[in-house]
Amino acid sequence: MTQSASLARVFDDLAPRYDHEHHEEVARALLALVGPGVADVVADVACGAGAVALQLARSRPAGAPPVLAVDVSPGMIEAGRARGASLTASGAIDWRLADAVPLPAAAHSLDVVLCASSLHFLGSGAVADWRRVLRPGGRVGFTLPLATHFRPSERFSVLLAADVPLPGSAAEADAWAAANGLTGAVSRVHVLGDRRVVVTSAVTPGGR
Repeated sequence: MTQSASLARVFDDLAPRYDHEHHEEVARALLALVGPGVADVVADVACGAGAVALQLARSRPAGAPPVLAVDVSPGMIEAGRARGASLTASGAIDWRLADAVPLPAAAHSLDVVLCASSLHFLGSGAVADWRRVLRPGGRVGFTLPLATHFRPSERFSVLLAADVPLPGSAAEADAWAAANGLTGAVSRVHVLGDRRVVVTSAVTPGGR
């Protein structure tokens, strides 16, 4: 079974009991740090039940570009659509059932890529793909669990990407972003109950 198929199966099973409250908090922290503009073309990568996409869409004016929300799990896409049905304007989110790598987006077509709670499953190839789809100077925002507070079940641990080491500090997250071709990284550790999440904002080379 491929990595994508395995992720889809696990997250399909998780969808009915997904911890929406935790992911809404993570989304708020990520959006606050990155601060996408109202006219930016934005992708929510491995969007899950759409916490980032929904919060962003609700904050943007009518006529703003739709948020591209991509996930490999049909159950998660269905959950996101259901949650957004009464919360966002029609067409505010472009839900896509697809692999996160490569993103279903043309080269240099996006201003911002956001990825909450998923990069440690996608691998560093995701960052290379983000550099492909972003315009020069485009922004990246992602979150990773703090290594000291992450205790995945066996079902999740076997799906972790070996080339995305979980950071033990904000400085480690900054250094990893730089090593993967991003510039100007700023990371912060957020305390969310008994969990710790590192939130990172960075820029693709070429401006801003």
